Parts: sequence; structure tokens; C-alpha cells
Amino acid sequence: MTTPADDLLTIRDLVRYAVTCFEEAGLFAGHGVSGTVDDAVFLVLESLRLPIDDVNPWMDARLTRAERERILGLIEERATTRKPTPYLVKRAYIQGVPFHVDERVIVPRSFIGEILFSELIGGDDFTLIEDPTSVESVLDLCTGSGCLAILASRVFPHADVDAVDLSPDALAVAEMNVAELAPERVTLHRGDLFEPLGGARYDLIITNPPYVDQETMDLLPAEYRHEPEMALAGGPDGLDIVRRILRQAGSHLNPGGGLLCEIGTGREILEAEFADLPFFWLDTEESEGEVFWLAAEALHGVA
Repeated sequence: MTTPADDLLTIRDLVRYAVTCFEEAGLFAGHGVSGTVDDAVFLVLESLRLPIDDVNPWMDARLTRAERERILGLIEERATTRKPTPYLVKRAYIQGVPFHVDERVIVPRSFIGEILFSELIGGDDFTLIEDPTSVESVLDLCTGSGCLAILASRVFPHADVDAVDLSPDALAVAEMNVAELAPERVTLHRGDLFEPLGGARYDLIITNPPYVDQETMDLLPAEYRHEPEMALAGGPDGLDIVRRILRQAGSHLNPGGGLLCEIGTGREILEAEFADLPFFWLDTEESEGEVFWLAAEALHGVA
């Protein structure tokens, strides 16, 4: 009796087969990939620990039977359970940096990563932070896997980075990533937003907090149901935690510092509710008006 592993010999064969399976299953690809083809390519290449930036050099590579059977098992698991591929291969990338991920944390996919590595930080023209070497302290709230804290430690070479999360499970994953990628640069704290930090102040606060509103939570594709709900749900309009951050951030920022926060789709609500705040909205290649910057001075006295 033949099996798919008998006939599917190359990476090209397995990618094609995966795309067919994913399309037939009606999967949703939204965790760092742009569609079922990208999802299939990522699953196959990452399973083999091959570079994921270009599949073409590997397309006609023949695999061992053990490799084929393992990948076919992952394809079947992706199609039947609808687990996001990063959970299956235990890896996700932001700005080319590999992070360990599993079901204890949300799959990292923040627009802030792109902003940190853009001309908005240390660029030649308009910048939020003119000299990255001048930043001595960074705070990452709701750190999850620790990805943004670790990226910040690379962008700001002289900064001590604190990272906070309420979930002990998320911090266990973050600890793995910090130990591998930034062991002397990032300090993890468990607690509710600023609570474990005392009166500490920072030159920069970055945060990608839970911001999905309840209506959207009720309609999420099955893939997102595998992620921790507390990492997604932001209350009725998605902004419960964002409001708390806005009201507390001013007392934890140094003069000249600022807050960089991702909020998803709540721009109009925030602008109406905090009409006195001069939100500066930042766009990326894949987002528009989902991340804002506020200078420290603007946040003092926010009620």
C-alpha cells in the first residue's frame, strides 16, 4: 500500500501538496505569512531548518523518507487542527530574528518591529529618536515571547531593557528567548503593566498590548483560538489596557522620552476620548494608523 511519502520526493512536491491540503481545508493564514503558499513554504523550510527567505535554491532537493513523513505529519496536523504553523515548527521570525514560540504565547507579529528597524529610529531625515545610542533604558509592556524587548536591545545598544508580562506561561517562553538572544540585556518581570517596576522611569516605552474588541474576538478564525485569549482580548472596544497604559505611562517616562504603542483599529475612539493628546500615527508597509507615538511631555497628567 502506497502512501504520499512514496510519491512526494522533493521540497517542490511537498510545498505543492501542502498548498492543496491547506486550500481544501479552508485554512486562514495570518500568523506571519500572507497566504497558503507562504504558509506551506514556511512549514516545509522551517521543518528542515533551512533558510526561509528564498525557497528556490531548495525546490528540487530530495528528502529522506523520515523527513518526508515528518513534514507530511505536520501538513496533516495544520490542516486538521488549524494550529498556526509557527506553533507546529516552534519558530517565528520578526525582522529576520528567530524566536521560539508555542501555545503559551501569542505568535509574534507586531508592526513595532518594523518601526524599530526603520528610518524612524536613527534615520537621516525625520526620526522619533535621533540617536539610538543615547537611549539608556527601554520598557516593553505585555512582552509575550520577549520579541520586541530583544529587538529593542539590538536597536539601542546602550540600553537596559525591562520586559513585563502578567502571564507566567508567556514569561517562561520569553525566558528561553532572552537566554538565547539577549542574556545580558533584557530583564523579565511578572506583573500587571507598571506594577512590578516601582517608580522606574525609561527613555522609551514600547507595547503591543491585547487590543482585539469583543465583537472581533467572537468572529476570529479557528487559528487564533489556539492563542492565549488574554494576549488578544482587550475588552468591549479593545482599548481597556491601552487606556490604562496612557494614564500611567507619563509617570514612568524620562524627559524627552516617548511611548510607542500598537492598538489595531481603535484610532477614532482614542482620539475622541483623549482629545488633548497629540497622537502621532505611524504607518508601515502592512498597516495604517495602528501604531502611535506620544512624547513624554504630552502624557504627564493624563487622567
